[in-house]
Amino acid sequence: MSRKLTRGVLVSVLLLSAMPAVSLAAQPADPARAYAELTAQATKLNEEVLRAQEDLVQRRAELDRATTDVAAAQQIERQAKSDENNYREQVDLITQASFEGARFNQLSALLVADSQQDFLNRLEMMRVLASDKADSLARLSGAVEKARQAHQAAENARSRAAEATAAAERLKGDLDGRSRALQAQIVEVRAALTRLPAPVVTKLRDPGDRSPVSVPAGTVGLALAFALQQRGDDYKYGSTGPNEWDCAGLTMKAYAAAGYTIPRTSGGQAGAGRAVTRADVRAGDLIVYYSSRSHVAMAVDNARAVHASTEGQPVKIAPIDAIGPIAVIRRIEG
Repeated sequence: MSRKLTRGVLVSVLLLSAMPAVSLAAQPADPARAYAELTAQATKLNEEVLRAQEDLVQRRAELDRATTDVAAAQQIERQAKSDENNYREQVDLITQASFEGARFNQLSALLVADSQQDFLNRLEMMRVLASDKADSLARLSGAVEKARQAHQAAENARSRAAEATAAAERLKGDLDGRSRALQAQIVEVRAALTRLPAPVVTKLRDPGDRSPVSVPAGTVGLALAFALQQRGDDYKYGSTGPNEWDCAGLTMKAYAAAGYTIPRTSGGQAGAGRAVTRADVRAGDLIVYYSSRSHVAMAVDNARAVHASTEGQPVKIAPIDAIGPIAVIRRIEG
């Protein structure tokens, strides 16, 4: 009996040792944390897509400029070639006239002259012929050099156009890849949102404080007033309004409403205006978050900011320091 019991215990131990260990990582993830992590990744991807779009636009503009330069240089080259041919004909005619005796030295002019006035006339003819030939030669030389420079400019422009085309194609491929990744990430975010408890979803969708806010005068006040008017609007990746926004789309359009142009992306806005410290933050300042500079908000005062947060959350006011780790703060005016 003791031997059977020992054998049974041994089998149980072996079975237990063969089962995979259950770790904390295997436990179901906290839905709220999973949602937060997914939205952070999606926000970063959205910023990358927007920057790639800007880069592509710049490359295509470079291509357009290079193509225009090629056409302009070719036109100059054609005109220079035409001038070269005309001046070469003039030089040939003058040279031919000289060979045929139309050009004389002073002694021959004196010997064949019928009078003093005739001599002076012949001297003047010699001066004109010499001057014409010198001018034609100078124009011919200039036309040849202009044609050479125009040809080189055209070749350089063709090279720039080829480089811009290749770069644009690479960027387009990169943009397409990032866009697909973003769309997949958005699907995951929305799925994560459905797994959240109802009270959490209700809290996320709460637009928060929508009471009137006093704003300063001038450009800053106009921009802040515009941003505050959008409280309650939905968040949408890549959107710039009028009823859906991403973070940089909101701040860009807010300053545009005040007649001030700032970059489209939060990364671009991180370089706009001038830097200020956290202690000096005031209404209208742009607060850029995370080391990737993938999120931006607009200060309402020294403690609060209005921002388009992320999928599932409306535009709302939040404590500046609760939004995320601050990377840089920029003052657009003043």
